[in-house]
Amino acid sequence: MLGAPVAQALQAAGHTVRVLSRDPQKARSRLGETFEFAAGDVENPASLEAALTGCEAVHINLEGGSDPDLQRRGVQNVLDVARKTGVRRVAYISGASVSAENTWYAGTKAKFEAEAAIRASGLEYAIFKPTFFMETLPRFVRDGRASILGSQPHPLRWVAARDYARMVAKSFDIPHLKKEFYIYGPQAMTMKDALQAYCDAVHPGLKAGSLPFWMAGLLAMMPGAESLKAAIPFFRYIEKVREAGSPEEANALLGAPTTSLETWLRGLKSNSPDG
Repeated sequence: MLGAPVAQALQAAGHTVRVLSRDPQKARSRLGETFEFAAGDVENPASLEAALTGCEAVHINLEGGSDPDLQRRGVQNVLDVARKTGVRRVAYISGASVSAENTWYAGTKAKFEAEAAIRASGLEYAIFKPTFFMETLPRFVRDGRASILGSQPHPLRWVAARDYARMVAKSFDIPHLKKEFYIYGPQAMTMKDALQAYCDAVHPGLKAGSLPFWMAGLLAMMPGAESLKAAIPFFRYIEKVREAGSPEEANALLGAPTTSLETWLRGLKSNSPDG
């Protein structure tokens, strides 16, 4: 979801981009032949050494899934190999709610420790702390239903992946950088309101709903509901925490995100087969 836009933005900015993937052929079929590709895994330092040799910088975009500590382990492995191979800068995508006070949640704890390792590495760095991406909205529509878990009352400043990717690419133009950047979009909407706007544009007539946690817990005990069971702790977390930090420095140095949800949805419709 985010790797391709960042790779494309870096290439558009004039950088030679090498894509590290456990499946380079799959990555090549998606991105095309204008990129370099290297087989590797952040859990395999030897593969990282081959992939990072000759690189000046590395952008880390990890998805821990059922193993949130992969964020910490993977970043530490990349840092160790980066210093060994002469990489000068590390960029990393963390999250807007990542802070010491929220480390009671395993995913946040792993990212918080990854951030700390980057700051202590001695390398130049940019730590990106974005809010929710508009590109996640399709994930909330399944089997003809659009729903979130819990009430999710807090407004979120949704950001488009293309704005984020442009900001990442811009950061590499700033010399001797050692900063963290909060990335927020131009407008705030609750999760349910954003999902309803997505449904109105892409699935006309579909009503966005919210499933109470107690009901989600009951449904999660049914066979085949593993994904729902895994989602409950995450939704409980995001209902409790808030966006933190200020986007002012990121906006000033990297150019503020400008894509509204309405604009993003228009682009989504125009690119669809029925658009």
